[in-house]
Amino acid sequence: MKSINVTELKAHLSEYLRLAARGARIVVRDRDEPVAELGPPAPAGGSSRDRLARDGRLRRGTQRWGALTISPVSGPVDIQASLQAVREEPAEGRAR
Repeated sequence: MKSINVTELKAHLSEYLRLAARGARIVVRDRDEPVAELGPPAPAGGSSRDRLARDGRLRRGTQRWGALTISPVSGPVDIQASLQAVREEPAEGRAR
């Protein structure tokens, strides 16, 4: 991935747009801080999550959920007893 300053981008915009159209990704920096990324457009369609991320309305997480394991409950669950235990729990310990 190439990294350039804003002044370089302004001076050679057409060249960097051609590079991006060919698939290159370019990080644009202002005073050595990354401020933008220039690259080819994302493919149209996809899931609603993909569209939100493309529009900048969603930031993708970094957690890899493939390693997550959930243990099955052993035996039947008494729903009424579980609800009663939650009701009796002090309110200060619960998220609202």
